[in-house]
Order: sequence, then structure tokens, then C-alpha cells
Amino acid sequence: MQYKPHEYQQYATQFILDHPVAAILLDMGLGKSVITLTAIKQLIQEGKVHRVLVVAPLRVAKQTWPDEIEKWNHLKSLTYSVVTGPKIQRIKALQQDVDIYIINRENLKWLIEFSGMNFDYDMLVIDELSSFKSYRSQRFKALKRVRPLIKRVVGLTGTPSSNGLMDLWAEFRVLDMGKRLGRFISYYRTNYFDPDKRNMYQVFTYKPKPGAEQSIYRAIDDITISMKSQDYLDLPPLTMNKVPVKMSN
Repeated sequence: MQYKPHEYQQYATQFILDHPVAAILLDMGLGKSVITLTAIKQLIQEGKVHRVLVVAPLRVAKQTWPDEIEKWNHLKSLTYSVVTGPKIQRIKALQQDVDIYIINRENLKWLIEFSGMNFDYDMLVIDELSSFKSYRSQRFKALKRVRPLIKRVVGLTGTPSSNGLMDLWAEFRVLDMGKRLGRFISYYRTNYFDPDKRNMYQVFTYKPKPGAEQSIYRAIDDITISMKSQDYLDLPPLTMNKVPVKMSN
């Protein structure tokens, strides 16, 4: 299929090309995958990227990313390997000489710590960045260790802070290694939050300080773009088709 990008898609692709670290916060349906793959292809053609790792939810890793590469004419020259399934299958997939390696997020820790393969990817794409919102998770800790080895990182999601602003710290920590929101969660809490629910010295929840939301957004806006589908999708008028159905007594 011929790819005819919308203006916002061209803008998002160029943003990835211009920013070694990019947070692409787009609603579902705006084409995050093809936007990113178009940028990847250009970076490969220019010799700026050689091995790309895509981390995604299992179904998205097995189906969505391969389908997108196969779907668009301008992406068909990209080669890829899907790193899912049993261990022997994953090892075989990693041994392929391709442009893009696509792995499900549950296997990221295995890839980094137990696969026995060199972690020599110069670009990382995190599809569904919000799945790294917990700084206590094994996948976050594993990725944090190898993050300095990666030259370019793209984080994709439509819901970056579904549980509140506290989610953003871990997500941006894996993107920029703490340059904008701090290297440690304690710094982030102290600067932007006040204790909320607590029992003596134990704090259960935090609430944003006055003006914290705007301050956080200002801190990350140089590497972030955010788009809502209602602002960019041009849908045809709604057509109602009423079909009466007679039910038995």
C-alpha cells in the first residue's frame, strides 16, 4: 500500500529524526508505528542507525509491527525478526542479521541478562511507554542498566500518565536517563509533590504541588510531542443504519 502521510505524521517522523530522545504521545489510530518505522528507515539509509530493538506488548510485537512493515510499500526493504516464543526460538531470532528485532516486554529482562547475546542495539523503540511507569519493575531495572549503550530512544504511548503525574518519572528516566525529571525518584517527589495520605512517618500517596503539572510539562517539552485523535483525524460524517429486529415472545 502506498503511504500518503498526513501533515501531523510527517511532523512526528521529522521529530524523531531530529531528536535522539523522543517521547511520541499519540492517541490510538494516529499511526505511531508507521511514523516510527518511516523514521527508522531514513536513519538506516543515512547510516545513523544499524540495529533497532522494538519492545512491545506480546500481541503487538507478534502482529502489529510485522504487519506494518509488510503493509507499506516504502517499508518493505526493512528486514525484521520477531523475538518471541520458546527460548530456542528467541535465540534463533536474535541470530538473524536484520534491521529490526521485535521483542515482547516480558522477555526484555531475559534479553539483557540471560540470553547470552551482546546488547549492541543503537536504537530502541518502546511501544507502550506506560508499561515502564513502575521504577520497581524488573523490566525497568534491566533497561536502566543498558540504557547508556543506546544512542537513540523513542517512547510511544497514548496514555503516559493514566494513574497520575507520578507515572512520568520512570518513563522519562528510561528515555533521557534522568536529565529532565531527575535521576532518582526521591528528587522527583521532593521537587514536584507533597505528601498526601500518611501514617506518622510513612507516606502512602503524594499530591502535586501547586503549579507542578505545568513545571513537569515544561521540563520534558523539548523531547515530547502530544496529539489527540479528535484534533487530527478527519472522519467522514456519521451514518446511522437502523435495522429492526423482531424477537420472539
